[in-house]
Amino acid sequence: MRSKSLILAVFLVAGQILSHSCKTVPISGRRQVAFLPESMLVDMSLNSYNDFLSSNQLSSNVAQTAMIKNVGKRISTAVEDYLKDQGQQSRLREFQWEFNLIEDDVANAWAMPGGKIVFYTGILPITKTEAGAAVVMGHEIAHVIARHGNERMSQQLMVQTGGLALSVALQERPEQTQNMFLTAYGAGTAVGVILPYSRAHEKEADRLGLIFMAMAGYNPAEAVEFWERMEQLSGGAGPPEFLSTHPSSATRIKDMKDFLPEAMRYFNPR
Repeated sequence: MRSKSLILAVFLVAGQILSHSCKTVPISGRRQVAFLPESMLVDMSLNSYNDFLSSNQLSSNVAQTAMIKNVGKRISTAVEDYLKDQGQQSRLREFQWEFNLIEDDVANAWAMPGGKIVFYTGILPITKTEAGAAVVMGHEIAHVIARHGNERMSQQLMVQTGGLALSVALQERPEQTQNMFLTAYGAGTAVGVILPYSRAHEKEADRLGLIFMAMAGYNPAEAVEFWERMEQLSGGAGPPEFLSTHPSSATRIKDMKDFLPEAMRYFNPR
């Protein structure tokens, strides 16, 4: 009897934690469990991001670097303006945007909490134009805005550490927690290592990414052409790095076409 009461109490406490930690993803309206403090995750990401930059070569191409930074600034500014209009000014404290271009032939890009974003030069022949780069940038910024990494790490903490607070997990299991962090945010210790988000997260980031690039004045129709080029690059062999952790290109192209009418409602050409 006592064991049943204990189990019930545990479920009630867990239910209260989950109910108080539920957040809503902008635009999609999806409810998510992301109970970790973003400020702590931003600090963790800053350390990991700086370690990555110190051990990898920034691109020496001034024009390409400026383009990536400009695209990132345009989209992040447009999204912040949207959040302000929606009365979500408090979320702006979460963001410390930084955009860098790394000299590497891997066709890849990734983001960490707070808006630490990396592009590899290897993806630029596929993006081709500034609008093409906006497709990838919008997608990565969407991961940040939707707190996908926080959501996944919250789930992993619940499963792997029995729901320990992040601060406690860092003290008692630092290596395990750090590895969990790297997994949750898609950044590995080796160049080009990207660990997959769920397909639900990827699809949501695709949808939001189109809307975010449209808010910044980039034509979201470019996304279909970008993913068609990405599909051609795979050539039936192993997919490029950026594609390997995502839904199939055929599925993605179909989804992009389905998302376009909604995204076009936010499009304001510059």
